[in-house]
Amino acid sequence: MNVSFMWHMHQPDYRNEEGIMQMPWVFLHAIKDYYDMPWMLSRYKNIQATFNITSPLIEQLKLYYKNSKKSDKFLSLWSQNPSSLKTQERQWLVKICKSSQFDTMVKSLSHYEELYKKENFDDDELLDLEVLFVLSWCGNYLQKNNLHVKRLLQKQRNYTDEDKVQLLEELSKFIRGIWKFYKELYDKKRITISTTPFYHPILPLLLDMQNAKRANPHTQIPQNYEKLEEDSRLHVQKAKDLFFETFGYTTDVFWPAEGAVDEKSVALLKSLGINFIATDEAILYKSLNTNSKKLIYTPYNYKHMLIGFRDHKLSDLIGFEYRYKEAREAAENFMSELESIQNMNGNATVFVILDGENAWEFYKNNGFDFFEALYASLEKASWCKTLTTDEVKSLPSRELINLEPGSWINGSFDTWVGEYEKRRAWELLFLAKKDYEHHKASLSDAKKTKIADHFLQAECSDWFWWYGSDHYTNFALEFDAIFRRHLINIYNLIGIAVPNDLYLPIGKNQSSTQFWIKPQSKITPNIDGKRDSFFEWMGCGVIDESRVFSTMQSNTGPIKKIYYGQDDFKLYFAFEGAVENLCKKGRMNIIIDPMGLSIKISFHQKEIVLQGIKIKSACKEWLEVSLDKEQIKQKKIWLRFEIEENSTSLQTLPSFGELEVDLQDDYAKNWFI
Repeated sequence: MNVSFMWHMHQPDYRNEEGIMQMPWVFLHAIKDYYDMPWMLSRYKNIQATFNITSPLIEQLKLYYKNSKKSDKFLSLWSQNPSSLKTQERQWLVKICKSSQFDTMVKSLSHYEELYKKENFDDDELLDLEVLFVLSWCGNYLQKNNLHVKRLLQKQRNYTDEDKVQLLEELSKFIRGIWKFYKELYDKKRITISTTPFYHPILPLLLDMQNAKRANPHTQIPQNYEKLEEDSRLHVQKAKDLFFETFGYTTDVFWPAEGAVDEKSVALLKSLGINFIATDEAILYKSLNTNSKKLIYTPYNYKHMLIGFRDHKLSDLIGFEYRYKEAREAAENFMSELESIQNMNGNATVFVILDGENAWEFYKNNGFDFFEALYASLEKASWCKTLTTDEVKSLPSRELINLEPGSWINGSFDTWVGEYEKRRAWELLFLAKKDYEHHKASLSDAKKTKIADHFLQAECSDWFWWYGSDHYTNFALEFDAIFRRHLINIYNLIGIAVPNDLYLPIGKNQSSTQFWIKPQSKITPNIDGKRDSFFEWMGCGVIDESRVFSTMQSNTGPIKKIYYGQDDFKLYFAFEGAVENLCKKGRMNIIIDPMGLSIKISFHQKEIVLQGIKIKSACKEWLEVSLDKEQIKQKKIWLRFEIEENSTSLQTLPSFGELEVDLQDDYAKNWFI
């Protein structure tokens, strides 16, 4: 059996017209993931993989080589003493510094956890928060091998401006060696390095927006769309050129952005020297008009283009599921899945393809323990071999006659077009293209070049991903502003009036209100596990876990909504979702800070007293829990709920961090006459 891993490393282009990055995620993932991922692989002699590195990531990472502070808005503010910052700058810094994943990145640093819960900071506290935030993003390699990082982690508090200067110098020096390390592993034939069309565009939509309807006839598309064939070709050629400039050779392996393919985009890639691409198994099933899982375990040849189809289940297990398991248990489960495939298919080639950077902050120890267990298991398995895509190209392939359009998400393009906000963004892009074509003849070559680049940047899939209701981020307005700024710059370069709509946000001001309704009044529901009456929970708080998305596509775990509230005597919680099995075998660990309590209850128990707190629970149509407030003396508490079944952790709630409850809230602010 062959297993071919492809780790996709991607960040959108955060640069403004002055070339300054408006968001710090390239820097943060560089000190955590872009080095750690190949480094963990390199620790095992017989493990190979492919790393897909996008062009904006390559270009932006290089900006940190010379002057990190001048290249990054966040670092330019972070480097200053907090006393010199304006109020708005402080607020934005705090917002960024509270963006680390709470369970896996914040709680391991006790002082960071204290500061994370504060709302207002003096200068010394803000300086500590800034340093701890960056340290929380330092990956395992830095934490184990960099003396300066180790010293600052041990210090925990009372950081100085000099600490920040030295830390940034160390991290900038570290970043300068990342692409060199990839090239060294490539030269040793340990990895293949691939890339993606330049600004991560969805080529099938650029070439023909009708592909969205071909993939899903119910998808609404923009009217009067343009076919952007010239832009599509530029994306591919520019990506090849930058790759050669960076690594010194030309790759013929591409991961099309979002695994998006259609006949025209594959023909374009082939005409420009690309010989291997990968996409999702859903595309193969549609193309063959079958759901036979056996058929994905081989490379395919479509009109002389080799294609690998990713095993969606295995890829998603790593991307979304294994974070909830212990490392050894997760690795054993993965190997068991591979054995099942081998038993069913014999000499199979399995493609495991997923995001190589965003999943690990949800794992304990940034995924290090998991990869140690996984790679050790793969190396010991004599029946299984890992291959780079360069090695896959020499394997026998099966001919594919038909290729249906689609992406890695449900085999459609609905994540990037369909909803009103997504369509509106496309419409403004197409309008700018038409206006440019009308004035193109009168513009200088220098302006045409700048305008062409702004169009390519505006075609990045990420902007359309964050529009609409299907994904949530605290930084939706920032992404929206970057997209619209590219179009505004185009009009300014043309020299004609900017349409007023471009000065108005396309997306709504996304915030936690998208998925979190705060309690409006006191409640006193009957704890019987039944949904007796709508009025029982009227005025309660609601957290819709199905809409709590960050950079992760999948919402995992049985609980989809949390309802909560209180009266003068008790706290009340209800959990909605797939609770049938949990009612019989489920348990919940309720963690209450700052009391330091960890209360474990079984769902079949009715009324118990644990650690001095009287608890009542019932699980039938949904799970209901009440806790007496008498023994809780704090004014505010923070709660976490860990759902277990058969001693296996299924879900931690809320997924965005801790649930803050003001026990003395009388909700008077919500009264009206």
